[in-house]
This record gives sequence, structure tokens and C-alpha cells, in this order.
Amino acid sequence: MSQRSSEKTSAAHLANMNTALSLDISRVLDTLMANLNGMAYRCRLDAQWTMRFVSQGCLDLTGYAPEALVDNKRLSWEDITLADDRLRVREEISAAVAANRHFAVEYRILTCAGQEKWVLERGMAVLDECGEQVLEGFIEDVSERRQALDAVANAELRYRHIFEHASEGIFQTTPDGHYLSANMSLARLYGYTSPEELIADLADIERRLYVDPVQREKFRCLMDAHGEVVNFESEVYRRDGSKIWISENAHSVRGLQGELICYEGTVQDITERRSYQEQLERQANFDQLTGLPNRNLLNDRLEQAISRAARRGYFLALVFIDLDNFKFINDSLGHVAGDELLVEVAHRLRNCLRTVDTVARQGGDEFVLVLNDHYQVASIISLLERILQEISRSITLMGRDWQVGASLGVALYPTDGEDTPTLLKHADVAMYAAKARGRNNFQFFTHEMNRISDERLRLEAAMRVALEQDGFSIAFQPKVDHRRRIVGAEALARWHTKDFGTVPPDCFIPIAEETGLIVPLTEIILRKAFAAASKWSQTPGHAITVAVNLSPRLFLDGKIVEHVARLISEAGLPPEHVELEITESIFLGDSGRTLSILKGLKQLGVALVMDDFGTGYSSLSYIRRFPLDIIKIDKSLVTGIEYEDDGAMIARAIISLCQSLRKTVVAEGLENQAQFDFLRYQGCDEFQGYLISKPLPEQEFADLLIASGGQL
Repeated sequence: MSQRSSEKTSAAHLANMNTALSLDISRVLDTLMANLNGMAYRCRLDAQWTMRFVSQGCLDLTGYAPEALVDNKRLSWEDITLADDRLRVREEISAAVAANRHFAVEYRILTCAGQEKWVLERGMAVLDECGEQVLEGFIEDVSERRQALDAVANAELRYRHIFEHASEGIFQTTPDGHYLSANMSLARLYGYTSPEELIADLADIERRLYVDPVQREKFRCLMDAHGEVVNFESEVYRRDGSKIWISENAHSVRGLQGELICYEGTVQDITERRSYQEQLERQANFDQLTGLPNRNLLNDRLEQAISRAARRGYFLALVFIDLDNFKFINDSLGHVAGDELLVEVAHRLRNCLRTVDTVARQGGDEFVLVLNDHYQVASIISLLERILQEISRSITLMGRDWQVGASLGVALYPTDGEDTPTLLKHADVAMYAAKARGRNNFQFFTHEMNRISDERLRLEAAMRVALEQDGFSIAFQPKVDHRRRIVGAEALARWHTKDFGTVPPDCFIPIAEETGLIVPLTEIILRKAFAAASKWSQTPGHAITVAVNLSPRLFLDGKIVEHVARLISEAGLPPEHVELEITESIFLGDSGRTLSILKGLKQLGVALVMDDFGTGYSSLSYIRRFPLDIIKIDKSLVTGIEYEDDGAMIARAIISLCQSLRKTVVAEGLENQAQFDFLRYQGCDEFQGYLISKPLPEQEFADLLIASGGQL
């Protein structure tokens, strides 16, 4: 082959190769255009954005085939662009063209199916083959990304709204105690007008915020240990110096490498709740009247005191205090005066004790002392003597001075018990022993006292059963005139039991008085006495009076007059055959109320008897002011009257006074004829005692009336 032929062949081969290469590039571009997720385009810079070329991606993007857009054969790109975005899009693209730079603009289009899409258009102005300026670029669907961004923006907006308008305080702080951010609620909570003011002013949380700076260290320790705090309560200062209680919930915020960035959390004002809790705790642990620890707190204090005494080897004294005659003052003067008395006694007890001791109110008129750190009993005795002196000082109630004693029972740890229930029980037993010894004294616990106390509790339980099962009977002791004619009888309760045998009145009456059982017991005596007297009144020549002693508790009942009237009516007994005996203790209270009750009883037609005259105060004004019919000289003044000049002189004076005031005088407790003769000679009207007769069961007394013809 010649050189010329060879050159021709090479040229032809080269031409074929170039053609093949050109065809491959076109194919590649077509393939690329067809597979792009979007639409490539060329358009004019005219009012309609007239498309000169669009890629196959147009169909997926808009729903229109490419030929529908080229040269605006069916519609223009301006038509596809959402009307609200057209001006903005044109302005941004025009600005980029003028500056000869690339542009990227997001806007909305309306697809063939009526769907709204967000698209991102990127491109640049270029010169085409004819030298005309056109736009070339690419448009893609960014709806999903836009929705994600919108969601983030909305979430941020919601968070910002929550942050700024939350009712709780929200914060971010550095670990060393500086605020990074705070919301308005937190600012208001701490007394600031804005979050910025709070952040600028409250630069040292540990010292400027917490009342107890240790709280911030506790906060950090919890964060280090757990990464969070839950319901962390603290007392904090507000800007004006006032204090509030807050509750914090917070957690640690850490970076990608685990480094601590800040703390963030919420704050609530719990001052009101905290105050309410403290109020509930105080109500649960402190007596509302006196402010002293109550029974609940006493048990806790006593447990601590026992542990303390066990460690130190000292005596612990538990003192049970019961005020003497409190029930009478409370019933007669009213609960207001009773409360004043309790508050004053509580004040005096507090002043007697040291800070290491405890005084508590057990309930009613009962107080308990816990006396710590005594190494000898002598110091306890000295303190008890001082307490008795303080309580015994006069107290002004309702404009009058009163003296109120107290009975104190003492139990020692570890001698008398090593636990709270045992010490309380034994101190209570000792207190009753103090009452039995005349009151206004103190007694230390002994095992003999415990035996007596157990017996007393058994008697009380048996009394309750006897009252329910009609276990009490009545005995009648005759009263005679100076000729020894029976003119009346005093009704007396008697109790015979299977377990205890015959229980004497001086044993069960005090228990009934202390427990309140005296009220139902007195009602039984009244009912049975009235029924018996009613029978006697129906027998000619045997109509005599019956006397019944009224308990102060029953007497001060607001319905005592109606109560007595009903029982008399039920028995069918003439009221003039009834004598009601009252003790002088009822006169010590509200004299106006007492007088009103006595007048009410007098209107029923009964006779009123002042019992035990000559004991206690025995004020002569009682005889003059109150409508009393009979004065009964106490047997303590009758005993020995036949040979004791002082006793005889007192009896003579009482009889003379009563005669002047036209009162009937009765002497009780007569034991011999000499006493009877002396009192009869002095002018005593009626007589009662074992000289005349012992108390008799109802039937025996009725037989005596018949057999004696009323003469003894």
C-alpha cells in the first residue's frame, strides 16, 4: 500500500473514531438527563420564562410531558409557578443575572395533578448559540427536605413558646453556678422583671440564691452521681430578700465527647405546699391549744431519750401530771376558762424545764414530762417540788383567783421500765397513787402500785358490765328526828360481784367519778330510790322523804332539771318526798348558772340539801345566797363531839346559824348516844348514823318501817 493510501486510511479511521466518540457523549448526556431526580432546562428571560428545552425529569417533577412546556405549547413555567411566589422568584433571578452570578431559589409550583411542591432552582444566565442571553439550570423537588425544615422550625417555635410562656421556671446554668438562660416565669419567681436582668444580677447561685449554700453542693453531687435531680427542695432568696421554697427537676447536658456542658431543668414555687405540709406536721405532732408536743411526738422524744440515757448511763424520769379539780373548773366555768388554765399550766411547765427536757400534753388535763440526764434521784425530786409550787400558784380565771394543784406520778429508766409503753404505764400508775394520797403531791412508781392499778382497771371493767347488766343495788339508811321517828332515808349504792365480793363505795365511787361512770350510776340510784319511795308513800303512815346525792357532773348537765323531773314522774312519786344532796364544789364555779339550776329544781317541789357542810371552803354565803332547805353537818365534825370542845363549838355555831336562817340541820355519822344527846340539846333537827341504823336493803328497810311503826 502506498503512502498516500495509508494516509487516507488513517484519516478515515480517525474520522470514524471521532464520530463514535461524539455519539457516546450524546448517549451519556441523554442517559444522565433521563436519570436525574429533577429537570434540566434552558429558558428565555421573558415574562413567561419560555422553555426552549426541558429534560425528561419534567414529567416526574410537574406531571407534564416536556413537549407541553417547550415554547409554551400548552402552558408556561410562569403558569406553573405558584402565584404568591412569582414576584419573589423573578426578583431573585434578575438580581443574580444582573450580577452575573449563580442563583439558587426555593419556591412552590403547582403540578398537573394540582399538588403543591417545593422546588429548588439553581442556574445561571448564559449566551446561547445565537448570542441570546438565556437561563440554564436544574430544578429539583425539595418538598421532603422543606417539610423536615418546617418541622424543625415549628418544633423550635413550639419549644420557644413553651420556654417563654411556661408557668414553671426553666433554666440552663453552668456547673460553677452562672445562668446561661432563663425564662420569664423563673425571672418573676425570683423577683426580676426580665430573664436578662436575672442572668446579669444572679451571677453566683451558690451564695446569692440558696439560703443554705450547702444545697448547691448537694445539687452538684446528685448530678455527678445520677445525672439528674428529682424534686430537689430548697429554700432560696428572692431579689428583695424574702424567702420561698422551690422544687427543682434538672439533668446534666453533655457534649458528643461526654463533656459536661451545662445543667438544665425546671423550678416550681412550693412555698404554699411546704407551708401546708408544715401545718399538717404541726397538727400531727403538736397540741393545737398549748403548742406542746402531743402524744405522737412524745413517743418519738421518749424513744430518743431512752437511747440517750442508755448511752450515757444517766437516769431518765418520765413524769405523768394530772391537774386536780380541772374537770370541775372546766364544767362550771366553761371550756374557755378551762383552755386558759391549760395554756397557763403549759407555760409554767415549759419555764421549769431545760432545753434537753420535753413537756407534752397527753390529752385533756394530762401532761407528760421527759426529764433527761439526771445522775441522782435527788435532783429529780428538787425539780418536781418546784413544778408543784409553780402549778399551785394562783391563776386568775373569769375575774377570780383559783389555785389548782396537780398529782404527779414518776417512773424511772431503767429501774421502772426499759421501753416507752412500760414507762408510760408505770408513771400513770404512780399518778393515781398521788391522787389517792390526797392530791397535790408526787409519787414514784412501786410494784405494789402496779398491783393496785391492775386491780383498779379490773374494777372499772367490771363496773361497766354491772351498769349494763343492772348489777348495782340500793341500800337505805334511816334518818330520824329528835324523837327518833323515821322521817327519811338516804339512798346509797351497793355493789356485790362474783369476782371481787362486796366492793365498798369508797372504792368504786372514786373510780366512777374519774371515769365518768358516775353519771349512769347516779341515774340508776335515782330511778331505784324514787321507785322505792313511791311504794312507801302509798302506805298510810309510811310516807317519808328519800335523799339521793347528785354527782357534780350530773348536776352541771344542762338538762339536769328535766332529767330529774322525768324520773320523778316515771316513779309516780310526789316531789315533796325527794331530797337532792349536793356538795359545795358545785358552788365554786359559775354562780349564776348554779343559781339558775337550783331554782329550776326547787320549782319541781323537791328539797335541796347541802351535803358535807364543814369541809372544804364552807362559805357561809352559800347558805344565804342559794335556795337550800337542809344543811347536813359532815360526820368528821360529829366524831368526838362529846369530848372535844373545839368540835362541839363548831357544831353549836353551825346549828345556831342554820336556825337563824330557818334551815333544817341534819347530823350524819352518829355513833353513840352522847353525840345524839348533845346535838339534840343544841337544836339539831334530824340524825343519821350507825347509832340509828346501818344502811339496809330495800325490803329490810320497808320491814323496819312496818315493824317499828316509824319509831327507832
